[in-house]
Amino acid sequence: MLYVSVSLIEGAGLGLFTDSVIEKDADVVEYLGEIIDWAEYEKRFDAGHGGYLFFINKKKCIDAFHTPEALARYANDARGHSRHAKLRNNAYYAVKKGKAYIRASRRLKPHEEIFVWYGNDYWRYLHAEKFPKHIGDKK
Repeated sequence: MLYVSVSLIEGAGLGLFTDSVIEKDADVVEYLGEIIDWAEYEKRFDAGHGGYLFFINKKKCIDAFHTPEALARYANDARGHSRHAKLRNNAYYAVKKGKAYIRASRRLKPHEEIFVWYGNDYWRYLHAEKFPKHIGDKK
C-alpha cells in the first residue's frame, strides 16, 4: 500500500512512500490524471497550472495537476534541483498499452520513499516561461 507523507528531500513538500515490500520491476502505481493533448497542456502551463504532466505523445498527456488523489504525482526526483547525498532514485517511468506507470528499479523496503527520474526536459524547463515547441514533438 502507498501513502503520502513529508518528503525526505528538503523543500520538496510531500512524497510518495510504500508501507510494504515492492519487488524490483513491479509496477508501483499508475500515473493517473486528466487525458489531454500537448496544446492543451501548453495553455495550462502558461496559466501557471504545470508540473504534474506525464507526456506519452503529442496527442496524449496525463495531467495530474487537478487530481490530488492520484498518488503517482507525489513521487519526487532525488536527482532534481535539491539533491541529497544519501538519496537515490529507486524507480522509473514505464509506458505500456498507452498507460503510464512508476516501476521499481530495485526492491523497495517498507516505509521507503519512492524516487523517480523526471527527465532532463522537466528540469530544464520547469521554471521557463514556456515549454519550447520541440518538447511536444518528441514522440
